[in-house]
Amino acid sequence: MQAAPTFSHLLNVCKEEGSSLAQERVARGPTRPEENFWPFSMVSQGSSPSLLEALSSDFLACKICLEQLRVPKTLPCLHTYCQDCLAQLADGGHLRCPECREKVPVPPAGVAAFKTNFFVNGLLDLVKARAGGDLRAGKPACALCPLMGGASAGGPATARCLDCADDLCQACADGHRCTRQTHTHRVVDLVGYRAGLYDEEARERQAAQCPQHPGEALRFLCQPCSQLLCRECRLDPHLDHPCLPLAEAVRARRPGLEELLAGVDKNMAELEAARMAEKEALACLREQVARVGSQVEEAAERVLRALLAQKKEVQGQLRAHMEAAEEAARERLGELESREQVARAAAAFARRVLSLGREAEILSLEGAIAQRLQQLQGFPWMPGPSPCLLPQLELHPGLQDKNCHLLWLSFEKQQPQKDSGKDGAGSQEGEETQNRREDGARAPKEDRTPVPQKDGSQTPNVERAQTPKEGRSQMPQEDGGAQTGGRSNKKRKFKGRLKSISREPSPAPGPNLEDSGLLPKPIFSCSFPTRMPGDKRSPRITGLCPFGPREILVADEQNRALKRFSLNGDYKGAVPVPEGCSPCSVAALQGAVAFSAGARLYLISPDGEVQWRRALSLSQASHAVAAMPSGDRVAVSVSGHVEVYNMEGSLATRFIPGGKANRGLRALVFLTTSPQGNFVGSDWQQNSVVVCDGLGQVIGEYGGPGLHGCQPGSVSVDKKGYIFLTLREVNKVVILDPKGSLLGDFLTAYHGLEKPRVTTMVDGRYLVVSLSNGTIHIFRVRSPDS
Repeated sequence: MQAAPTFSHLLNVCKEEGSSLAQERVARGPTRPEENFWPFSMVSQGSSPSLLEALSSDFLACKICLEQLRVPKTLPCLHTYCQDCLAQLADGGHLRCPECREKVPVPPAGVAAFKTNFFVNGLLDLVKARAGGDLRAGKPACALCPLMGGASAGGPATARCLDCADDLCQACADGHRCTRQTHTHRVVDLVGYRAGLYDEEARERQAAQCPQHPGEALRFLCQPCSQLLCRECRLDPHLDHPCLPLAEAVRARRPGLEELLAGVDKNMAELEAARMAEKEALACLREQVARVGSQVEEAAERVLRALLAQKKEVQGQLRAHMEAAEEAARERLGELESREQVARAAAAFARRVLSLGREAEILSLEGAIAQRLQQLQGFPWMPGPSPCLLPQLELHPGLQDKNCHLLWLSFEKQQPQKDSGKDGAGSQEGEETQNRREDGARAPKEDRTPVPQKDGSQTPNVERAQTPKEGRSQMPQEDGGAQTGGRSNKKRKFKGRLKSISREPSPAPGPNLEDSGLLPKPIFSCSFPTRMPGDKRSPRITGLCPFGPREILVADEQNRALKRFSLNGDYKGAVPVPEGCSPCSVAALQGAVAFSAGARLYLISPDGEVQWRRALSLSQASHAVAAMPSGDRVAVSVSGHVEVYNMEGSLATRFIPGGKANRGLRALVFLTTSPQGNFVGSDWQQNSVVVCDGLGQVIGEYGGPGLHGCQPGSVSVDKKGYIFLTLREVNKVVILDPKGSLLGDFLTAYHGLEKPRVTTMVDGRYLVVSLSNGTIHIFRVRSPDS
């Protein structure tokens, strides 16, 4: 049994405590908000979060119930939730974190045994004190008047004592400053306190309360027990234990936490570098694939029509290789982003605690933060992107031998080199291909001598074309590693899934022109995202139109913006829109921009000045807008008919496609105009594409099996009148002749289409396609006679 403490021993402890508190107060000096209080000076100013940011952001909101945290509990992964919300997630002695999906064991005593987040509790107390009432609805009552025998409800409060955390009337505030015990207290005006002017000073004067002794502040740390103590706790069971004041304990343990945090920051930098390198490698591969695809097109057009079958075979190998590489890259990018997000969340929490937390809060979370940061440092970080094989086009010398493969692909490992080197290699390769094409049949190298096959045909010895299956099986051997069966099976499933997406050509009503070389051909130009740093949400592109020389205007309905991009993907700024407007469809006129938003049609200048607005029918959810070829009128679809307005906002003409007999039978969701002055629209009520002249006379209409049972989507017309129709459900863009007859497929999933949304034609020869994820693909339309 422990001996009872003597009076002298207790006296020494009290003296020691008093001296430590006095030293702490002297070292701290006058408590003004502009002085460097330690929670706000521990981390560099450039990286430390502010108190205002922590109070105004969703840091104090539970990610489960989306309300302010109640009884906040912190999981080992450093994510904080309400105790009741965690109790609902507990299942079988475990729960899974809703944010990082980490499986966490529930203590035997239940979720209440999780570590209490004193840091969040302190911020919540500050928020609750600030939001105690509405000054305009009625001032809060004084807290001291009832204690002095005044009015039962107390007088109206005009000030607040930050030390006592009480609201005071003017008389009590004046008296509060004149007493011996409270003359050093900080009394501020209530309006400024509610406005947040004294948040940091009030935060400084907060004290963590002992859960065992109400009213006693936590002042010491017991070193053997690693437990926070108040004055009463230290005088009872921890009397003989070595204890440190909180400030000294924080100074002693702070370097260890900062070292762990620096290690995680380094790991995050490596993750970001690996992610960027992976994206650069994928972009390089995509450019090379596009370049080789163009070479295949150019080589195939110079030979006889009998070579078209072999051209399709080689392009199939190229696309399959790209699909497999993209799938593998998506898996690696997903893994990198997931690990980076987990590490970033933990580091942000640790940095916020170190910069804003008080001594008691930091020490209470020190064990959990250190354990989490050590765990993150032990993660197997990926050093960089895995090498990918770049395809190269090879021309066989026996061009006239129909039994020989004239085109095949070879794959090389991507070598890290400078941009100039890459350009030089590309130009050298282009010259080599051109020389090979001009000379006709050049003698092959010795290591590429043809080897007779069983069927009598000849193929190169070394550089023979690999099937996608063979290429994937050899890639791990070249890299020096073995590929797991799981990833291989996943690639096989992904390949099979793409095979099922619209590989069959669209049925044509007349002779099939796809293999005849008489249809326009797509040539990939570039691809770029439309999300800008200022966007609060993911883009949802609902309208596209050409805007100036080699520019496009993008209607982002989700972010309420009209964005300008060049055909190379360079962001050129935005056209201001009226406040509260969400642009849907857009068209560019002479020195003006027309767009629909809700049930209104707007015409604005490039500077955003509204020239006029017109109310449209409410019976249609969205209204398609198209510019006339002359550029001085705008057409809009309204309840199955087309209205045309001039630059002054007057109605120039109005018609129903097919005449009055079709009243109520049309629903034009997408609309465009052709250079010949005709109108082309997607009719969702008739499930067809209709072409009509300026008077509404129908020139042609198609609703056959080439639509694959889908509702027709966005339409665009090139300079020769060819119609490009988007079929979103099957990831296709099909081509129709100027009279609306289906000719065949123009773009498919092989070209990177994934849920295409809207399209437009720029300069009559660039087809711009937007996807549902906000990405834009640009293809050059090559006409048959070019």
